[in-house]
Amino acid sequence: MASGGLQLLGFVLAFLGWIGIIISTAMPQWKMASYAGDNIVTAQALYEGLWMSCAMQSTGQIQCKVFDSLLKLESSLQATRALMVAAILLGLVAVFVSVTGMKCMKCMEDDQVKKMRMAVFGGVIFIIAGLAALVATSWFGNRVARAFYDPFTPVNARYEFGSALFIGWAAASLAMLGGAFLCCSCPRRETSYPPTRGYPKNAPSTGKDYV
Repeated sequence: MASGGLQLLGFVLAFLGWIGIIISTAMPQWKMASYAGDNIVTAQALYEGLWMSCAMQSTGQIQCKVFDSLLKLESSLQATRALMVAAILLGLVAVFVSVTGMKCMKCMEDDQVKKMRMAVFGGVIFIIAGLAALVATSWFGNRVARAFYDPFTPVNARYEFGSALFIGWAAASLAMLGGAFLCCSCPRRETSYPPTRGYPKNAPSTGKDYV
């Protein structure tokens, strides 16, 4: 029962992490314009994500523009896109594989060992998906930080970390943690010992055996 509870906890955490990766990928707030050191008060906030750039007016109106051409994008942004999409697809595969191996499901009940291995395999895929998302968000964040501290970057062109990055880091951590819990449900091999042979007990000797 303890392993079943750990398995369910791992699946819930990994599933929430996968949902967070999807939300982070779709959000346009991967980086936001920074006005640190700028005395000019602007009437709009600028955001930029993997798929579009947005401007929010002081009135609350948001205008977004999707990136026109894929070939005009930076190679690092294309790689970040690819890693996040790969993390989402791997997470989808991991959900189906893990559900098949869950103890609360009736699939593959005739072979419990294979059922547990399916859950472990799903946990491994969740870990890989979390690593892909972690690499993508960390790589993007590193680029933002380097551009921010670059003295040649104009003040009005500097960006800071957006909320999507923090969601992505948290989601990747949840996916890897949940996948690790699923891997902990691996069935242990029971060591089989050879049956002990019984030795015949010597009957107590009596005086009649001697002549």
